Amino acid sequence: MMSEINLIWTPTAWSEYVSWQVEDKKTLKRINELIKDIERNGLRKGKGKPEPLRYYPAWSRRIDEKNRLVYNADEAGNLILFSCKGHYQDK
Repeated sequence: MMSEINLIWTPTAWSEYVSWQVEDKKTLKRINELIKDIERNGLRKGKGKPEPLRYYPAWSRRIDEKNRLVYNADEAGNLILFSCKGHYQDK
């Protein structure tokens, strides 16, 4: 059995995730699906059109038309979540 990846949420990503719990359960479900897909398939392939960010050492996946999940992994294999609301080009 494969061990689960530890999730490390930045304060920004966690507050965005918590806000989705109140604002939009459908989007929250999609975020959870993307995280599970990253655990299964790795950073670079799977749902949400994974792509590397141009000017930041991270990856993004489409949650929906307006929102992206921005993430990377550290040396220990932990999944670091930077953002799950908005679009990295908006920030």
